[in-house]
Amino acid sequence: QVQVVESGGGLVQAGGSLRLSCAASGFTFSLYTMGWFRQAPGKEREFVAAISRSADNIDYADSVKGRFTISRDNAKNTVYLQMNSLKPEDTAVYYCATRRTYLTSTIYRASGEYNYWGQGTQVTVSS
Repeated sequence: QVQVVESGGGLVQAGGSLRLSCAASGFTFSLYTMGWFRQAPGKEREFVAAISRSADNIDYADSVKGRFTISRDNAKNTVYLQMNSLKPEDTAVYYCATRRTYLTSTIYRASGEYNYWGQGTQVTVSS
């Protein structure tokens, strides 16, 4: 079955970096759009970044643009989120999500567009 598993979260000081990974299995990874979302305590889940099947289309939330980089390795069935210049407001549980797409450049910002989700990994940024 479709499965995505996040890893790489942890505790970091403000200004530091983390790299999250999302390992996929049970489907043809290169046919699926991948997204990262996050949810802070007491807040709704929000879009962070998305990458198309062929990585030719990428989108970021304004709050992370210039600091976070999403990438994918279709040979390793893995998507990454490199997070630099972290701020306390980046503290959240980060989720990986995916869905099948039929056009190579399609990406989605809305969480409702994604069919499959991981369990999340906690990122805590201390001030």
